[in-house]
Amino acid sequence: MKPKVYITRKLPEPIINKISNAFEVRMWGEEDTPVPYHILEEEMEDIDGLLCLLTENVDEPLIKKAKNLKIIANMAVGYNNIDVNSATNQGIMVTNTPGVLTETTADLTFALLMATARRLVEASADLRNGDWNTWSPMQLTGQDIYGSTLGIIGLGRIGEALVKRAKGFDMDVLYYNRSKKVEQENGLGITYTSLENLLQVSDYVCVMVPYTAETENLIDSEQLALMKKNAILINTARGGIVNETALYNALKNREIWGAGLDVFETEPVSLDHPLLTLPNVVALPHIGSASIATRMKMADLAVSNLTAGLQNEKPKNLVNDVSFLD
Repeated sequence: MKPKVYITRKLPEPIINKISNAFEVRMWGEEDTPVPYHILEEEMEDIDGLLCLLTENVDEPLIKKAKNLKIIANMAVGYNNIDVNSATNQGIMVTNTPGVLTETTADLTFALLMATARRLVEASADLRNGDWNTWSPMQLTGQDIYGSTLGIIGLGRIGEALVKRAKGFDMDVLYYNRSKKVEQENGLGITYTSLENLLQVSDYVCVMVPYTAETENLIDSEQLALMKKNAILINTARGGIVNETALYNALKNREIWGAGLDVFETEPVSLDHPLLTLPNVVALPHIGSASIATRMKMADLAVSNLTAGLQNEKPKNLVNDVSFLD
């Protein structure tokens, strides 16, 4: 009997064909709607593998319903949507899809920085609304990017890729990380500093750390108060790392100049969220890795991880320590 696999979102046909010969595949049929929790509860009872997205909350009650589950393959770099401890306790592998989205997410991060700095969304809306009546010296003036200082919080793969883009704009790059990266400092021409100093001197602050218990509300009122009044905060990592209430207050009171956000604590973000009322916020619907090529690579890697786990092999991107693989 073929192992049973459930996929929580409709994926392209070439991806499905890759695994349909080896496994019995069931898939949620709605491309743009998350699978309801009660459907996942039913499916978990008898599947061997789960391929899911960030939209699925694979929590402890859900995992405890699994009787045969060997692997949860998350189609994302982050995996805070999965209770990894519960999965580990039940000997269930958890995998992610790092690497393949590095350059694409770095592209989006720098694009969001530029759009926020130069007020591109606001300017486009003015033009389309018929508000462009004349030229004036200070109309829609923004912040310069070239020659400014960029502070990166979390120098992982995407952070390093972001440095390369910043260097093309002759930016002075500072970084804060759990540990110093001397090789990257020498190779990329960047400087390690404390979080406090980074916030105080940077014109742009990019949040690039994963969401964990330690990074929750890493950027709060105290940290925002350290930033320059003309500084811009960019978050393309995860919601919850930046305290949204504190950010709203800082932006509304012009304690910082602007923010570019691709992620929110609750997604999809509510249309009545206070941050969406502010003109100095550029908000995107979590599209950091949203290029056609990258999303296909992510799906392909998730399937490869899933296949390896179900064939009793160690997946390339295993994120937890399951004892039977030792």
